[in-house]
Amino acid sequence: MRVVIVGAGQAGAALSAKLRALGHAGEIIVLGDEPAPPYQRPPLSKAYLLGEMEEDRLWLRAPEFWAEQGVELRLGQPVTGIDPVAKTVTVGGEALSYDHLALTTGSTPRRLPAAIGGGLEGVYTVRTLADVDAMRGEFQPGRKVIIVGGGYIGLEAAAVASKLGLDVTVLEMAPRILQRVAAPETSDFVRSMHQAHGVKVLESTGLDRLVGDDRVEGALLKDGRTLPADFVIVGVGITPNAQLAEAAGLVIDNGIATDEMGCTSDPSIWSAGDCASFPWKGGRIRLESVGNAIDQAEAVAGNILGAGQPYRAKPWFWSDQYDLKLQIAGLNIGYDRVVTRKGEGEAVSFWYYRGEDLLAVDAMNDSRAYMVGKRLIEMGKSPAAEVIVSTPDLKALLKG
Repeated sequence: MRVVIVGAGQAGAALSAKLRALGHAGEIIVLGDEPAPPYQRPPLSKAYLLGEMEEDRLWLRAPEFWAEQGVELRLGQPVTGIDPVAKTVTVGGEALSYDHLALTTGSTPRRLPAAIGGGLEGVYTVRTLADVDAMRGEFQPGRKVIIVGGGYIGLEAAAVASKLGLDVTVLEMAPRILQRVAAPETSDFVRSMHQAHGVKVLESTGLDRLVGDDRVEGALLKDGRTLPADFVIVGVGITPNAQLAEAAGLVIDNGIATDEMGCTSDPSIWSAGDCASFPWKGGRIRLESVGNAIDQAEAVAGNILGAGQPYRAKPWFWSDQYDLKLQIAGLNIGYDRVVTRKGEGEAVSFWYYRGEDLLAVDAMNDSRAYMVGKRLIEMGKSPAAEVIVSTPDLKALLKG
């Protein structure tokens, strides 16, 4: 049985390795459009951009691992089509047959339209190794950088730029940074931290367009102000890479729609990672995280081999900014209140509730709060909010 995996990122790497670990003896071919072997993306906007991590430390596995496992990597060759009837994918002009196909195609950063300056030289996104390599030379002390978007990617880039001595401005059109993903309490904490490091955070501030002839020179804001810039980083979200699946006639619903096993609308085609949406508590979600990419891909590997085990997501995320380690457990969708628990020193955690149900935790340099919150959510336990705030020993809440 030949399994072809389209996408050589975190999910594709995890899926191929798990197939072998589960005893699959047939062919495994992983197709990637980037020339680099499978690598970690989170350090790109942090340690790698700072120059604290060399490229080979990004690799998910040593180069010899893939050969030893009998996994064929075909890199630097984008897949241009899928024929579900013939059960082939087209890559490099070749029609490659499959018994099972897994789509782990990931996502693509949203870019600013060319009409408002998105195509100017000096405008970057942060997603791939090539993206970061292209911008690294821009990070020189004293230069001015504008970050468009106050989400996690933009704020991580802002932290790196600030640490390297740049003049940093973050533009966020929403009333507050992190509005889409976090409570006001978390936004306030992170904003204050950035401001303490000299970053200018402009909220409720719309971008009219970037200005410059061939290269960006600044940003014209909706309120008429013009801010100078030596370069610009755009962090305004990502789009799931579902084009191949859509062209092949698969069902698309906020990404490539799968059932709880990870199977798409075609019984021979599976999907996992950023590109895949799946059933969740009566609805459908798509998770953009390393943890989900690995866990979902490993579940799909088992189901390709007949395990028949539904994927039960256990959402968790993290972000590193300056000396802050923000750890998030659960999903705060539909929360109606947040309670604050003070930890040791400057540590603090914010606990999201809907009614009496605990949904999620944002932990700031508080690994204990994160670990306990994650376990409570996974166990379906919801201690009363006042207990969370007042109990001296959070671990005691896991008993009984």
